[in-house]
Amino acid sequence: MDPLLVITNDDAGTAVGGALGDALDVLRERCSVDIQTTSHPGELDGVLQRAGSRRIVVAGGDGSLHEVVAALYRRHELGHTVIGLLPAGTGNDFARSAGVPLDLRQAAEVVLTGRPTPMDLIVDELGEVVVNSVHVGAGAQASRRGARWKERLGPIGVGRVSLGRLGYPIGVVQSAFQPPSVHLHVEVDGRLVTDVDRPVLMVAIGNGASVGGGTELTPEADPADGKVDVMVSHAVGTVAKLGYALRLTRGQHHRRDDVQYLTGSQVTVSGSAFWISADGEVSGPERQRSWHVEPGAYSFVRP
Repeated sequence: MDPLLVITNDDAGTAVGGALGDALDVLRERCSVDIQTTSHPGELDGVLQRAGSRRIVVAGGDGSLHEVVAALYRRHELGHTVIGLLPAGTGNDFARSAGVPLDLRQAAEVVLTGRPTPMDLIVDELGEVVVNSVHVGAGAQASRRGARWKERLGPIGVGRVSLGRLGYPIGVVQSAFQPPSVHLHVEVDGRLVTDVDRPVLMVAIGNGASVGGGTELTPEADPADGKVDVMVSHAVGTVAKLGYALRLTRGQHHRRDDVQYLTGSQVTVSGSAFWISADGEVSGPERQRSWHVEPGAYSFVRP
């Protein structure tokens, strides 16, 4: 087995003595492991500069994976890098979509025995990357509010089932009424999907299926199929919003009559001011943004 470079951040580093420490022991039994902890982008660049040909393993959540992939993309090194994942975050949504076990010891076995698979990447017009999901409208507000609920409910649960996964749906309900809707022009691969005359609750562009710790916002998305899934919700009435949120908790919202669901390679959103949540980072307001898929942009170790 080739040597591994395991990259953690300060938050993940506090868990080394627990489940993450056990997972690292599994890796050490089979190969050479170099563990590097980073706390800011400058440190991460320094670690990647010294990575050489070693396989990189991210020990952390979606945010940690995003930071490593984004740094490698900026350095023009992503295309020849193999990345493994020990999902030590709170949401671990990309791990769910990629089939990586959430049990860290099992995830370590995948790092050792899994197969590198070409994985897609979403890139916006500014060159910023999205590993898992980007959404605008009420979804961006839901991410902000849902993060607080996920933190509050995360410690509560039975066994491995945490109530933290309800954070995002709760955020959706809270955000569904302010603002009530946005007016957007949405195109997928140059084809008009909806225009500004029809109000929109939210638009989601999914490379992975879930956000917010397991809420399947684009439930049919596959990060290795060369496309993104696009979900446009027109559930802007009070009753419609509540019905949408309830079906969202079961991953069935995309079957509603007031939801459009399709796939494509390039998505453009413009219109009234909207907020954006890209891999959990909220920005805006914006009036126009576009994203495209780079198929097979890097290799990711899957079961």
